[in-house]
Amino acid sequence: MQLQSYLEERRGLVEDALDRFIPRTDEPPERLHESIRYSVLAPGKRIRAILVIAGAEAVGGQGRLVLPTACALECIHAFSLIHDDLPCMDDDDFRRGRPTNHKVFGEAMAMLAGDALLALAFELIADNAQTAPDDRVVPVMKLISRAAGTAGMVGGQVTDILSEGKEITADELQAIHTRKTAELIRASVLSGAMLSGASGRELAAMEMYGRGVGLAFQIADDILDVVGDEARIGKPVGSDARQDKVTYPRLFGLKESERRAGEEVERAIQAIASLGTAAEPLREIARYIVERDS
Repeated sequence: MQLQSYLEERRGLVEDALDRFIPRTDEPPERLHESIRYSVLAPGKRIRAILVIAGAEAVGGQGRLVLPTACALECIHAFSLIHDDLPCMDDDDFRRGRPTNHKVFGEAMAMLAGDALLALAFELIADNAQTAPDDRVVPVMKLISRAAGTAGMVGGQVTDILSEGKEITADELQAIHTRKTAELIRASVLSGAMLSGASGRELAAMEMYGRGVGLAFQIADDILDVVGDEARIGKPVGSDARQDKVTYPRLFGLKESERRAGEEVERAIQAIASLGTAAEPLREIARYIVERDS
């Protein structure tokens, strides 16, 4: 398969849907909606949303039918980036090659934009009840809630902040990365499969795939923060070192970090070996995650 054309086509579906689902700037409160659209519709890879679609397709579902939940994952991701960039968190001035939300709209509006996006995400998941039975939608809502909350992304971010400037073990670092990044990626691929009626065997395979790919994604991010091209990444490199964060390259060095990321990807690919050709996009996305340069 041609991964690039697959990613571009699915990204187009997601971005068209986001444009429809997100309130327009002529709807009150106009400034808030302008702030929301500024961040969510900024150029991006849409990996989490595409994983929802690919997860659905891998078990015989249709990507278009899971678009509300795919867009919900993008809203949660955007909410986390807006808040991460605030002065009280990472204090970043640029994101995806543009000034961060708070630099354009102010800190208060940025905070509220993130809050609104989290609420919108669950409204969109609920909207998937128009194309999937309630007994699939409700478990997906619980899955994504946990992945975004204290058991997942938010909890991982807290542990990451509290560990700054401290020496932590490899197991502790993996636990941070699993919560901070891998849980939401795991939820992305699982939610598409769940909404499409995946069997227990298929969901078990997706579970292992999501964990491996999610951890590999964060390791790759750690590496890019050291060796990435600032122009391609869209934000300054070296921020982890400046904030005295423990990362895979800091703990293991670049070569060993790359090896560990590759190992997680191979484990993820092996997990879905039984799913056949319909899961080929998932395999290619896993490889892309460790080979990307932005």
